[in-house]
Amino acid sequence: MTDTATPTTLAADAVGRRLVTAVPGPRSVELQQRRAAVVSAGVSSALPVYIAKAHGALLEDVDGNRFLDLGAGIGVTTIGHTDDDVVAAARAQLGDVTHTLFTITPYEEYVRVAELLAAHTPGDFAKKTVLVNSGAEAVENGVKIARKATGRRGIAVLDHAYHGRTNLTMAMNFKAMPYGAGFGPFAGDVYRAPNSYPLLDGLSGEAAAARTIGYLEKTVGAADLACLVVEPIQGEGGFVVPAEGYLPALQEWCTANGVVFIADEIQSGMARTGRWFASEHFGLVPDLVLSAKGIAGGLPLAGVTGRAEIMDAAQPGGLGGTFGGNPVACAAAIAVFERIERDGLLGEADRIQSVLEPGLRALAARDPRVAEVRGRGAMLAIELRDPATGEPLPALVSAVVAHAAQQGVLLLSAGTSGNVLRFLPSLAITDAQLVDALGVLGEAFTANA
Repeated sequence: MTDTATPTTLAADAVGRRLVTAVPGPRSVELQQRRAAVVSAGVSSALPVYIAKAHGALLEDVDGNRFLDLGAGIGVTTIGHTDDDVVAAARAQLGDVTHTLFTITPYEEYVRVAELLAAHTPGDFAKKTVLVNSGAEAVENGVKIARKATGRRGIAVLDHAYHGRTNLTMAMNFKAMPYGAGFGPFAGDVYRAPNSYPLLDGLSGEAAAARTIGYLEKTVGAADLACLVVEPIQGEGGFVVPAEGYLPALQEWCTANGVVFIADEIQSGMARTGRWFASEHFGLVPDLVLSAKGIAGGLPLAGVTGRAEIMDAAQPGGLGGTFGGNPVACAAAIAVFERIERDGLLGEADRIQSVLEPGLRALAARDPRVAEVRGRGAMLAIELRDPATGEPLPALVSAVVAHAAQQGVLLLSAGTSGNVLRFLPSLAITDAQLVDALGVLGEAFTANA
């Protein structure tokens, strides 16, 4: 290893990508061979390089190669890898209490996270929270709470949605491969409606909402729906931003019909889009908000936050879990909230968009295969399609991702057809790092013209 500051941190002068071996390097190749013998083949990796250190927007592998990370663990390390405040808070909590189980003997950290979620999720009404471990678990609990509160069973979701890998959430996903193929039978009472996808449907928000509502009224009926679960900006589906007015119309319909409106903010929340939650961009005030990913700076934590009367519908003991709201993860989450507030990190998402979006639009202007640039803040994407036929170009996405990786830039794909490049850099990324990444991206397109 070239940098030897500490076993867990990068050198103070580590500011950019650096390649010292082939990618993957010899130690990563060795680890990949060990992995093949003991790790399920169902657990795949986009790039088989094994990370030893990380900080800010940089990852360093076991061979000393340094990568510029534009994925942040799929939106998890939103305020940066190994953020100093998060590390300090988690380390201090480790020395105090690591586990008691909140439903047996509670602790202040859980309560504080619930207070922060109540203060920062949309709406000025009384709110309550349950903390769990993962995004999929938050979705499951949100649905469970909505069913209990309404006495109804039906769950409505949208085309191109992604909600997780548990049995219920697999049933809620739009895309079967690889998340659900062969894993059925799945949970029932899930109804999928067309979404707003301006690039593909060309509909106004009003027209798209009428289509969604009409479909749900005809196929299930509002009286049998417990909830509508919506990603304000769809994540795995390709960072699809709905047409103006679409989401408020859905919320209005839900409210009028006693359907719980659930915003899945697992990927789009926690300062990712330049707001605490992406719902704010659309004037949404959801009944329930689902949080995960970026909430605890890399530690496993998720939550369901919503109207107190809905959250209190569950009987005592009906919510919880062994590790839900772990004290160390809660301490990290408190540090994340405090960092975002103290250092104005919502503005950092806007800064990132001000650098990254013009670069992506310049790429679109010179390469007609870029069909659309879209997103908000540090949650941006480009969709790639054949300019002659309109067909998706997943092979081009794969080639661009592979080329960038060989140059020390980590990119993520997305989209139901695999034809979207998504950009989820941490808010710690610098303008210079973004410009460098855009240069590599441009080279990748040129190399795959």
